[in-house]
This record gives sequence, C-alpha cells and structure tokens, in this order.
Amino acid sequence: MELKLAWRLFKRELSQGQLLLIILAITLAVLSVTGLASVSERLQLAINGQASKFIAADRIINSPKKIDPAVLAIADDIGLSRVTSMQFNSMVYAGDEFQLVTVRAVEEGYPLKGNIELSTGVAQGLPSADNIWFETRLGGLLGYPKQIEIGNASFGLSKEIVRLPDAGFNPFASSPVVLMRIEDVDKTQVIQPGSRVTYLYQFSGDSAKLDAFEQQAKPLLNTSQRWVDVQSGDSPIASAVKRAERFLLLASLLGIALACAAIGIAAQRYCQRHYDVVAMLKTFGASAKQIRVLFGTHLLLVTAVGVVLGLVGGFGLDRAITSFLPAEIAAYSPPISRPILLGIGTGFISAFMFSAYPLMRLLAIPPLRVLQGHLEGLQLGMWLHFLLSLTAMAILGYLYSQSLPLTLTVVAAVLLLGLLLSVLGFFMIRLGHSVGMKTTNPLQLALAGLRRRARQNAVQLVGFSSALVLLLTIFALRQDILNEWQKQLPENAPNYFLVNIAPEETNAIADFLKPHVKIPPVIYPVIRGRLTAINDELLISSEQKKTGEEGRVGISRELNLTYRDSLPENNEIISGSFNQDINDVSVESGVAERLGLVLGDSLTYTIDNQTLTVKVASIREVHWETLQPNFFMIFTKEALAPFAYTSMSSFHLEDSQRSVILSLIKQFSTVSIIDVGAMVMQLRQIIEQVSLSLTLVMVLVLLASALVMIAQTEAGMASRQRELAVLRTFGASGWLLRAATGLEFALLGTIAGVLAVIVAEFTLYLLKTQVFELNVYMHWPWWAIAPLCGGLVVASLGLWRCRQLLNKSCGELLKAH
Repeated sequence: MELKLAWRLFKRELSQGQLLLIILAITLAVLSVTGLASVSERLQLAINGQASKFIAADRIINSPKKIDPAVLAIADDIGLSRVTSMQFNSMVYAGDEFQLVTVRAVEEGYPLKGNIELSTGVAQGLPSADNIWFETRLGGLLGYPKQIEIGNASFGLSKEIVRLPDAGFNPFASSPVVLMRIEDVDKTQVIQPGSRVTYLYQFSGDSAKLDAFEQQAKPLLNTSQRWVDVQSGDSPIASAVKRAERFLLLASLLGIALACAAIGIAAQRYCQRHYDVVAMLKTFGASAKQIRVLFGTHLLLVTAVGVVLGLVGGFGLDRAITSFLPAEIAAYSPPISRPILLGIGTGFISAFMFSAYPLMRLLAIPPLRVLQGHLEGLQLGMWLHFLLSLTAMAILGYLYSQSLPLTLTVVAAVLLLGLLLSVLGFFMIRLGHSVGMKTTNPLQLALAGLRRRARQNAVQLVGFSSALVLLLTIFALRQDILNEWQKQLPENAPNYFLVNIAPEETNAIADFLKPHVKIPPVIYPVIRGRLTAINDELLISSEQKKTGEEGRVGISRELNLTYRDSLPENNEIISGSFNQDINDVSVESGVAERLGLVLGDSLTYTIDNQTLTVKVASIREVHWETLQPNFFMIFTKEALAPFAYTSMSSFHLEDSQRSVILSLIKQFSTVSIIDVGAMVMQLRQIIEQVSLSLTLVMVLVLLASALVMIAQTEAGMASRQRELAVLRTFGASGWLLRAATGLEFALLGTIAGVLAVIVAEFTLYLLKTQVFELNVYMHWPWWAIAPLCGGLVVASLGLWRCRQLLNKSCGELLKAH
C-alpha cells in the first residue's frame, strides 16, 4: 500500500513540476562528478601519454645488471610491449682521432613511445647491422670519418641523430651519443666482468596492465634497481604532469563538494514542502512506519531519476568536450566504469546523507500542524545535519581522490565556511532586525526581507559561497600553475648549451654570441669535486653502509661545483644569506635535507687531490624544471680560485639562425654544443595541452557553479510569492518590489563574496603549501572584485527568476498562491 501511494505521489509531483529542484540538484551532482571524472581521466591519460615520450615508454626498470627473467615473464603474461637497451661509456677511434662516447645499444622495437629524430627526418627502424647512428657533434669532433672503431669492431657512420626521445636533459653529460643494435655489442668485446653498464627495460601498455605489472614486478626489484615513469623526476616534464594531475583531481573533488551542497539545499526544500502532507497523513491515522516507507520510497525514486539523468548528461558532456579537444588527446579512451560508479555513488550517498536530517524533521511533524501551521515538531540541532553532510563529503572525496591531503583541505574549507556562516553570515543578515517591516524605500524592504528569511538566506549563502569559493580557488590555481610553467619555459628559453669552454675561450665566446642573442649568456665555471666530510666527520658511501660500516652517508659521486657573486635566476634563498664571506657555500635544499645540513655546518671537499673546507651560509630552493644550468653547491670565487675549471653556458637562438651554430663549431672546435631545441618544443606542446585541459576543466566548474546558483534562487520562490502577494495587497508598487528584490539578492551575493574570499584564501594556502608546492600570496583585488561580482551575479539571477512573479498583479499572485 505504501509503495503504491509513494508511486502515485511521485507521478503527481513529477507531472506538476514540484520535484524539479531536487531532481535538478541530484542530476547536477551526478552530471558534475561523472562529467568531470570522465574528462579529467581522459586528460590525465593524454598528459601522461604525451609526457611518456620523454622516456620512450610508459615504465622503465633501470638496473646495473640484467634483471630476473621472472620480471620480464610477468610483463609478457600481462601483455605489455617491451624492449631492452644497454647504456655504457666507451672510447671510439677514427684513425688518430679518439673520443669518449655514450653508447646506446637497443633492440628492435625501440622506441616504444616517441621517435628518433635524424638530420634527414624521423627515423624508420634502427641502424642496420655493423652500422651506428651518431650525434651530430661527434662527426665534427672526429672529422666526419666513414668508419669508427669501438673495441674490437668497426662500424660505419651512417646517419646523424638530432635527438633521441629518452635522451633526457643533462648539460654536464658532454659525451656524444651513438646508437647501435644490441646484438652488435658482443662484437666489440668492451663489456667485461666489472664493466659499468646500465640496463634499461622499457614497457608500454594501457593503464590497467601497467598497474598490474607494477604491483607484481616492484616487489621483485632490489635496491640497486629503479622503477621509472614520467613522474619519477627523471623527466623534465615530471613536475608539470604532477601538478596538472593534482589540479584535475582537485577540480573534480571540488565538483563533488559543490554537488553535495546543491543536494543538501534541495533536500531541505523538498522536506519543507511536505510538512503539511505528513501532518495530514498522521491526522488520517497513518503510522510512523507507513510514512517512513512512503517518503523513503519517494526519495529513492527521485534519486534514481536524478542519477540516470546525471549519468546521461555527464557522458553527453564528456562527448561534447572531447569533440573540441585536439586529436592526440581525444584519441585516449579511459574506462567508463569508474565515472559511472562514482556518479551513482555520489547520487545515492549524498542524497541519503544530506537528506537524513531534513527527513528526520519531516517525519517528526505533529498532526496538530493541520490547525497550527507554524509547528515543525522535533527541533534537532543543525550540528547533526552539518556532521552528516561533512561525513558524506569526506567519504566521497577520499573514495574519488585517494588523496588524504586534498580531501582534508576540502573538509577544512567546508568547516571554515560553516563557521563563518554561523557567525558572520547570520550576524550580517540580522542587521535587518532594527528596520522591522518598514517599506518606505527599497533598501529597508530588502533588509527586512533578509531578516524574515534569515534561516532560508543562511542556506542560500551556503550555495552561493560554495560556488564562489570553487571558482576563485580553481581560477587562482590554474593561473598560478600556468604562470609557473611560463617562468620555466619563456619564449626565450635556452635551446643551446655550451660545455667544455676553456678559460681562455670564455671572453671570445661571449663576444661571438653578443650580436646574435637578445639576452647575453651567463657563463658558469664548472669544477669537479667530491664531498668527503661534514663537521670533520668522514663520509661513507651507501654501499659501505650496507656492509655494516658505521658513519654518515654522503654523496657517492663527484659533484659539479661553481662560483657566483650573486644568486642565479630560478634560485631562492630559504634560510641564511648568500655567500658573504670567502669560505661560504650555498647548498641546494634537497641535498641539505638528504645530508641533514644546517646553517653553520662545516663541509670538506676534495678537489684535484686538494682539500677545501667551507661553511654552509645559506640553503637555496632550486627550480630544476627550468632548462637552465643549476648547481647543488655554489661557492665564492676566491674559494675556488686555486682550482682548474672549464665553463658552460646556455643561450637562445631562433631557428633561422642555425648558421651561427655552424660558425661557432668551426671557430671553437673543442667546445661541445648541445641542442635542446627539440626538447623545448616538445615540452611546450605538452604544456599547451595541459593548459587547454586546465581551461576546459575550469569552464566545466564555472557551468556547474552557475547551475548551483540558479538552483539556489529557485529554493525560495514559494515563500517569496506569498510575501509579494501580501505586499501588493498593501499597495507596494512594482518598482519598489523589483528594487527591493534586486537589493536583497545583491546583499546576499555581496555577503557570499566576502565569505568566499576568506575561505578561498585559506584553501589556497593549504593547497599551495601541502599539495602544489607553489608560492603563497594574498589576492588583494579579490576583496573588492568578489563581493561586487557576487552581488551583481546573484542579483541578476534573482531578478531573472523572480521576473514572472514581479510582473503579476495582486489578484494573479493571490490566485496562484
């Protein structure tokens, strides 16, 4: 009986349009989450797919020896594509000329991602047997011979390599690269027991297979073997990819928060509208169980309709957005199961949790309300509603993001917003109490309206403020991320590096480049040295530590050291002062943390069999993502003056100026030139795609925020219609009512704008310091712009929604009521 009545009630209210608000809210919730999840997952796949070209694969296992065949068997069983390559240093000979090179020996199928770029274009396949491809500068160093010798084998020099996809970026690695087939390595006989060789096992496949492989293979790796992907830090795009993924995740997470706010508002309105219905049912003898089944089933039907519409709308939105994406992004197809499950879960969990408190109040309505319309029954504390809502939001947020910092940040923002609404918002709304019911001017009438609808307006402030917080947060983060990338890769970013510059050539090279470059290049001296002691405590290697030796672990290799009179660009002092005394040294923050260094520590280096002791005077944060020369340690010139050095520099040349490079090679034959132009271009392409992705996600959030604001203005239409009917009866003019309504909504929007700025600044502080690692600063223009825009937008929405009511006569309003 109850189910039948619930179905009849559902059909009647659906046909009369009374369910529009709550269905719209649930649809909006599911549409936002499903649409944002689908789009963001597609963008994440695309960004990672494009960035994986920097490592020529999706995953790499880097090992100093051949890995266990069981690991490769796992990849084969899962169905991943894989290739094996070797990397080692060797001398090559051409007649009387010789040169140290980095040998890349690869097997058929390399590269799995990206392309080998030759001087003649994109490579098709690999070098033929007994032939090698060589980096352009090797030809110049050896005089372009037809053949070279590596170990006991001779090879023909067939084609020039412009760039390998996984060449990486290391201006200090000045050895030219040669590419050969892996089966030709045995002929050279250069690999002997004890030889230093790096084995690279590269894998590619879809994300599900890669995840399965990672779970099974990682436990089989030892401490000398590294698992590498585009986010491991080996790729210059690693930081950009991480930040982009966090941004997309955050946008979707805030979409969930926005959707939950919409459902909570709609559920409260739905239950308020049925107070009289429950009172009537109880008067006619309906039991509490019958009423629970009736409205529980009714709410379930409403939620199901909203979920279905939201899923359809979400995937329609994904299709529409995808049609505007570049082909290389649209080609990626993420699995649809997660967006579907997330959408359904969001719809039902949020509908239940956000409706629990209003439903409890609805079921507690006394039968006496039939005679006394002001009775509302059980008055539970709003804290219960807030607790249930916050719990639902936290559960959904963590299930979606699997990120505790992101979830806690959103929860903290909601808590602050709730606190401000309970204190500041309610206080400002009650300012209308002193004006009573005066209607002599629009402002007094608007303030009186705020006072009469204090509880309803407080609920509306939740929606308006949430939408504005979301917009401000997403806009600021997007702008900061794009600005950070622009700093890393400006238009004049260096595309050429010079290494091995002899001291006597420094001034000549600077003079040579001066007429060809817009920004004079900075020349850095480079001295090789090893850190041997900290505070007179001798350092040991990590290998020695493993064998049980006692001591402090240092850096098991030589470092590239430099001296500077001033702090380089893209470096920031986070503690201390930069090199004030002769024996001062500035240390990069990551190294300082790894070695446990603090200001005042004494560091001892061995350079050219000589000892140098200096004091840690400052700790620097270095932006390694920039294609600029950067160093772990920076000394004073006086400290490093006794030691021999070479120099390096970087500069930017337009493509049309390539002849300058040829002249530079001829004039300075001992200087090594590294062309990173192709890498810069590829980085820019990926960042452009990421920028587009962030913009699209922001547009989605903007649309979702607009829908929430529209839903909010819908919530108070019934009570507003009754009020307008009374005011019209007492002679209020149409102009007065329109002005008062506009001012009331404008005041609500202004208050929401103030609250939104406070919460957004707090949220951005947490996000920038705990998640995105960005600089924190106040957005002072927001304090004027956000309240002004909030007032204008909310006033416009309110007047647009109330336009029909405001145009009706007194008689029409009374009949409608």
